[in-house]
Amino acid sequence: MNSPQHAPAPAKLTPNLGLKDRNTFGLDAIAELAYEIDSAEQIPGVMSQIASKNLPWRILGGGSNVILPKVLSGATLLINITGQEVTAAENEDTLIAVGAGVNWHEFVTWTLEKNLPGLENLALIPGTVGAAPIQNIGAYGVEIASYIDHIKAFDVEKQAFVTLSNSECQFAYRDSYFKQNPHCFIVTKVVFRIPKTWQAKVHYADLAKQFENNSNPSPEEIFLAVCKIRTHKLPDPKVIGNAGSFFQNPVIPNEQYETLLKKYAGLVSYSDVPGKRKLAAGWLIDQCGFKGQRMGEVGVYENQALVLVNHGNGTAQDILGLAKCIQDKVRKEFGVSLEIEPNIF
Repeated sequence: MNSPQHAPAPAKLTPNLGLKDRNTFGLDAIAELAYEIDSAEQIPGVMSQIASKNLPWRILGGGSNVILPKVLSGATLLINITGQEVTAAENEDTLIAVGAGVNWHEFVTWTLEKNLPGLENLALIPGTVGAAPIQNIGAYGVEIASYIDHIKAFDVEKQAFVTLSNSECQFAYRDSYFKQNPHCFIVTKVVFRIPKTWQAKVHYADLAKQFENNSNPSPEEIFLAVCKIRTHKLPDPKVIGNAGSFFQNPVIPNEQYETLLKKYAGLVSYSDVPGKRKLAAGWLIDQCGFKGQRMGEVGVYENQALVLVNHGNGTAQDILGLAKCIQDKVRKEFGVSLEIEPNIF
């Protein structure tokens, strides 16, 4: 005889929940209705309530890549789904299923402890596993899309749980189907495919410099080097509010790159797809004199021009005002448009 199925405990609902500690910019924001989602099974009930009241809603994970307004009207789903396990060990790959609420850096650390290298270049990126594919996070020559096998999610329109293949996620540079269509799916679990054959990726300038005298670094050495670089370049959100890299590195045609190079000999860039070149947004901003500058309660970090910071009482409006000043100056000086990386709620 089958044992009875127990209904999941309902998601905890807190009205007017302060979110200052749920976003790394440290912005004072209040969620009118905050639902704590501890298991995927709670989502259908919550979404049914939201639909019956016709409420606006959004997802919030670790809050590391968002700009929050003072009030988030309607419902905010706080994703806390944990758990990680190896689900299959194939001839060439290992599959790992990870809950959307797991801390990203802790997961990367866990993979190395389990001798499953591949994600070490993505160490110390703040946020949760569930948020990572939405932005298609990347750093030092590695993008998460290369390691995702499939994603488990709740389809809001169909009111059903679905599996999305890597190709269905439509990954692009710091982009995905989820980012373009934020109200279609709620990510509950990410399944990674980690190749058993590992190869060091240290071609990015900052990382290459760390291994000038070491032609064969281990995954652990790369992990530590990435942590060292990021700690130096990026401020700790617990000390000063920030969302890491604020602008995407712009990709331009080779012809435009060659023209800029004639005028700016020190132009920092990286190879991209054939016929295009990726520019270092931080270098462009630095050349415009913004590094270390302050505008009221917000500013540009003194060690990395790509990072905007909240000195204490900044608002979303303050941050976006500073961002526009930077965008305007870079466009005027270089003829290049900078796109904001964090999601604006």
